Amino acid sequence: MKVGFVYHADFLTHDTGSHPENAGRLVDIMDGLEKTGLIDSLIRIEPILANIEQIRYIHSSDHIQMVKDFSSIGMPLDPDTPTSEHSFKTALLAAGGVIAAVDAVIGGLDSVFALVRPPGHHAEPDRGMGFCLFNNVAIAARYAQVKGLEKVLIVDWDVHHGNGTQKAFYEDDSVLYFSIHQHPHFPGTGRINEVGAGKGEGFTINVPLPQGAEDADYKYIFDQVLIPAARQFKPDIILVSAGQDGHKNDLLSGMNLTSKGFSQMTQAVKSLSAEMCDGKLVLALEGGYDYNALAESIVTIFTVLLGEAEFGPETGIASGSTVQIVEQVKKTHRDFWVF
Repeated sequence: MKVGFVYHADFLTHDTGSHPENAGRLVDIMDGLEKTGLIDSLIRIEPILANIEQIRYIHSSDHIQMVKDFSSIGMPLDPDTPTSEHSFKTALLAAGGVIAAVDAVIGGLDSVFALVRPPGHHAEPDRGMGFCLFNNVAIAARYAQVKGLEKVLIVDWDVHHGNGTQKAFYEDDSVLYFSIHQHPHFPGTGRINEVGAGKGEGFTINVPLPQGAEDADYKYIFDQVLIPAARQFKPDIILVSAGQDGHKNDLLSGMNLTSKGFSQMTQAVKSLSAEMCDGKLVLALEGGYDYNALAESIVTIFTVLLGEAEFGPETGIASGSTVQIVEQVKKTHRDFWVF
């Protein structure tokens, strides 16, 4: 398998101090890849600076200027979203890193994981929030379409709902947005009845879960909802907002995922990409705030992408509440998808 990763030391220059989303996340991820030796099997891809026209695929000119102005003086966009002197340029590099990943899979790589920061899926067209300045995955989705890949599937397994990504494509039938997330939880969006509007109706699929969901719950949802919908949508590329903050050790969530859960989800999207879009699969780092859990999960994900994972026998079954939620999702979307 030809698997790539995007990384640059300049991602560390987005200085957030003691904020949970800080440079130490990437330092530990890279350390984990080096200690396990996995990095020797990966193809390194240099990120590029996204240009302003590319950022405008999703964001308003006013928002772009605000990020630039606030970064120049180190003023936070909101109480959760700090900036520093280099944040504007780093945010351009993060968006450009996911763009470079798209170019790489178009060019023949099987998959690429863009290890970028700041994260992006909370950034709405006209505002940044939730640690996010620009919406990296949403920008990359539009870039993929500019490059001729008409239909984009976005899978968001971050523990928080990607309100920014949802808003960007809510009335768009060329992008299928699927999110599995803890609810109620920040930012409060992502209910089952948020299905899209206009020609985009049905192309937003939200699966909100109560805290405590485990690997078996996520696998059940992928099997019952994501995979059938994806096969009917037939994407030309799959993008993943890969936040590992649903891990049981992460203090910013109440989920009970393990690294095996992330391996199972990775195997699912990898198989879908091989089946439907010639292996065009891009993952982009979102959340994950327990350093050890994050690094372990990323190593596990790369192991699956490289085809080296060994899966043991399945253990556990989905909870009754998860089964009920899935039935509600299916009922809500029965006019759009066959499950």
